[in-house]
Amino acid sequence: MTLLYIVRHGNTFEANEAPRRIGARTDLPLAASGLAQAQALGAHFARTGVRFARALSSSLRRTQGTAEAILARQPHPLVLEPADFLAEIDHGPDENQTEDIVLSRIGRTALDLWDTEAVPPPGWDVRADWRRERWLEFASEALAAHRDDAILLVTSNGAGRFALSAFGLKPGGKAGSVKFRTGSYGIIEAGGSGRFRLLDWDRRPDAAG
Repeated sequence: MTLLYIVRHGNTFEANEAPRRIGARTDLPLAASGLAQAQALGAHFARTGVRFARALSSSLRRTQGTAEAILARQPHPLVLEPADFLAEIDHGPDENQTEDIVLSRIGRTALDLWDTEAVPPPGWDVRADWRRERWLEFASEALAAHRDDAILLVTSNGAGRFALSAFGLKPGGKAGSVKFRTGSYGIIEAGGSGRFRLLDWDRRPDAAG
């Protein structure tokens, strides 16, 4: 089996800023709190003995910065690889808009469908089928080359959820939401014959681990 650690990047907005829907066209760096989240992830994986054999992220600064902070705590150096299927989605007319503006355009029902079923609201460009195919291709390649290894994949809320639908998985938490928070991660176990198991989702490091 291969363990896929899917990490969402850290915060790009501080607590006193109004969050916005940022996607592929908005390349923000980590905020100070986001860097702290990334460092907490790195410390958590180091303490719990997670050793990554490979690390991938999108090309955005927020994902690369998160990945680099995690890799800084690994006992051996790894080269961070770019991966197209980890790239953020395009929010179309809602790009860089605050949540109240987004809701006024698409409505609550459309947003709920996005968060529970990964069905994109009208006007968003997510390339859903392509992303699912790439997740499956990557899992197959990872099993062939890295059986019994852990692989780090740093992505975004919009892109990461397609791992779940590609593998036929769904979290059992709050209303079955496929969202995961900034600075959190999930673990998917990939086995032979197309078998996948969700071990964790939307987990943030705590003081104990």
